[in-house]
Amino acid sequence: MCSARYTPPTPTRIGDKSFEWGEHTYIMGIVNVTPDSFSGDGLAYNIPAATAQAMRFQEEGADIIDVGGESTRPDAQPVNADEEMRRVIPVIERLAGKLRIPVSVDTYRSAVARRALDAGASMLNDVWGLKQDPALAGLAAERKVPIVLMSNQRSAAVPRIMPAVISDLNRATGIARSAGVPPHNIIVDPGIGFGKTLQQNLELIRRLRELRRLGYPILLGTSRKSMIGLVLGLPPDQRIEGTASTVAIGIANGADIVRVHDVLAMSRVCRMSDAIVRQRRFR
Repeated sequence: MCSARYTPPTPTRIGDKSFEWGEHTYIMGIVNVTPDSFSGDGLAYNIPAATAQAMRFQEEGADIIDVGGESTRPDAQPVNADEEMRRVIPVIERLAGKLRIPVSVDTYRSAVARRALDAGASMLNDVWGLKQDPALAGLAAERKVPIVLMSNQRSAAVPRIMPAVISDLNRATGIARSAGVPPHNIIVDPGIGFGKTLQQNLELIRRLRELRRLGYPILLGTSRKSMIGLVLGLPPDQRIEGTASTVAIGIANGADIVRVHDVLAMSRVCRMSDAIVRQRRFR
């Protein structure tokens, strides 16, 4: 249950929508425009299919659409900025004119992010937490858009995960604030996967509430991830129940946004979890 003494972070404006943290859990629908997504849902260069998926996600309950053009799986081949832009910019341009909900761009490159914002995106999602391109923080400040900062341990394994994640997020948020990003435009993500062991991932979800001390909204991305496969012995397309479990427990432990592939099912999980955890009333 949420602590009675807990004060939710200040609301965040994403596009023309106000996100009132603490009222309910927000859903970020994943649109991968890559040929090599770990989850098998990549839609590289298929603008009509990516658009249709995003429109369907909107109707199924998504609050944000997150468009990514480079796979984040550990063995994925990196792409350059030009190729990433060829994948994401046409999709963002198409979605910006059709969706009623904001579009986020999943990139750690400031050059790609700038073009994406010009194309109609209104939020940045950096899986490297400003380690690869700190200029992303200056761009977020300049354009007055929210930025998600994730804790990524792929560059160096750590023995004690929670102190490492808190330290890493303090570093990233410090860079962002020094660049001029206001606190209400910062969202933190513990980075499930991304260089962490199975036990560390499970510990992060179990102790997620500890990230509240940072004072920012928390995004949780567990959808179809390998830790679920390791526990259940199932491939990505059969991990919906495992994802649902992590989403429900994540909400109970303080998640404000969940990033998911299966929007319809997870919107039902969020609705039920919110009724219990946030004591939200539904008709």
